[in-house]
Amino acid sequence: MDETRRGLIVVSNRLPYALSRDEAGRLTLQPGAGGLVTALVPVLRNRGGTWIGWSGIESDDRQLQAEAARVLAGATRDAGYQLQPVPLSHAEVEQYYHGYSNETIWPLFHDLQSQCRFDPEYGRAYDAVNRRFAETIARHARVGDFIWVHDYQLMLVGHHLRELGVTAPVVYFHHIPFPSIDIFLKLPRRSYVIRALLGYDQLGFQTARDKRNFLQCVRTLVDGARVRSQGSLHLIRWEGREIRVGAFPIGIDFEEFAGQAAQEEVSRRAWNIHAGLPERQIILGVDRLDYTKGIPHRLEAVRTALKRHPELHRRLTFVQVVVPSRVDVPKYARLKEEIERLVGEINGEFTQGGWVPIHYVYRALPREELLAYYRTSEIALITPLQDGMNLVAKEYCACTLEDNSVLILSEFAGSAAQLHRGALLVNPYDVEEVADAIHRAYMMPSEERRARMRRMRRVIRQQHIFWWVDTFMQSAIAKDLSDFPVLEEYDFIPPERVHPEEQSSG
Repeated sequence: MDETRRGLIVVSNRLPYALSRDEAGRLTLQPGAGGLVTALVPVLRNRGGTWIGWSGIESDDRQLQAEAARVLAGATRDAGYQLQPVPLSHAEVEQYYHGYSNETIWPLFHDLQSQCRFDPEYGRAYDAVNRRFAETIARHARVGDFIWVHDYQLMLVGHHLRELGVTAPVVYFHHIPFPSIDIFLKLPRRSYVIRALLGYDQLGFQTARDKRNFLQCVRTLVDGARVRSQGSLHLIRWEGREIRVGAFPIGIDFEEFAGQAAQEEVSRRAWNIHAGLPERQIILGVDRLDYTKGIPHRLEAVRTALKRHPELHRRLTFVQVVVPSRVDVPKYARLKEEIERLVGEINGEFTQGGWVPIHYVYRALPREELLAYYRTSEIALITPLQDGMNLVAKEYCACTLEDNSVLILSEFAGSAAQLHRGALLVNPYDVEEVADAIHRAYMMPSEERRARMRRMRRVIRQQHIFWWVDTFMQSAIAKDLSDFPVLEEYDFIPPERVHPEEQSSG
């Protein structure tokens, strides 16, 4: 380890930039998307730390991996932190990421076992790639660094770092739900996975329920582990080490979202959206294409609401934004087909002259357009079947500057634990309950809307992304972001060029 500097090291499956080739065949960079990037970029920006992750390039070609490293190095000065890629081959991406991470862990941890595929080759690839991430961290970590590993793709990294002799603080945050013991027991090599998680010094979960589920798995599967509570934390004593476990609900940069929503361009777009849908309330859904988001159930709820409450006809328009994801995977392609079939059926059944009940948008929206939809929609319908947190709910509330909107939220979203006093909580599997919540939201008096939204905005403003980081770090190392100050431009030293052979060896 190089001992000359101390800083933040963030580790995730993907870097916060996506690499692709332009028409001339050159590698180009685009900012990444997703909740993790949204949450952590403001934390790491200009602090001179390091973000370690896969570059998005699937190749064994050393020259290509070196080219990717050079492009990422060029982006480092603008980001204010180093970008350190972990190279992965096509086979590794298929087995570690598409396979174990997204066909085993993702559906199992979201309580959708019927979607799982348990392939031993997937598990071996997952272990090997987690080992490579650990080796990359070990090469770049310095004494005093704070190593923060994120999410279900990298559960074994802490274990491998201990095998490599890394003694720096290594902590982990689990962004998706953690399952109950009866579900977790279905995972092959379950004892190995739960013990590997105890390689971290601290584990954070989104909700108290997730934390309880994890602790129950430890009590059941780890012989000799002793669990006791200490305030809001739990401590696990195992093999001479003490591991802290807590619930730390992730936030957003509230002031940034609220400030951008107030900008003139966003206000103009919001006005244009509503001008195109006059004399009606807009109800908004925004989701990545994924079977955990409950989009077909939601569409059935909209159909039921229109059947049960004819007064909603011509007075309500549902805008469903679906961001494309994994469209080359058959089950996702089938999901897209099902969504489009339902949209067509419902519009065919209820459309009247000058009114189409569902507007379906299948693309990623530019940020200003997304904020405009947040700003102008009177109702948000966010009903995942299961979700670790769901930051869309918080973003929507942050952008509701007039406090006049209603949030309908799944009780199985992690954000429900914080927003329950303001949101209309629903069971996403109960389409009649969701339909009645749509009608209630439509009919809700403005005074009740404002009171509910103000409660939620107060929580989101107080428990923002920097509060989340400070709370987690204070628990782990008795430090916060102020101990990793923003650097002046002249203080930042970009990373040295990485030798191609070092890149390819991972």
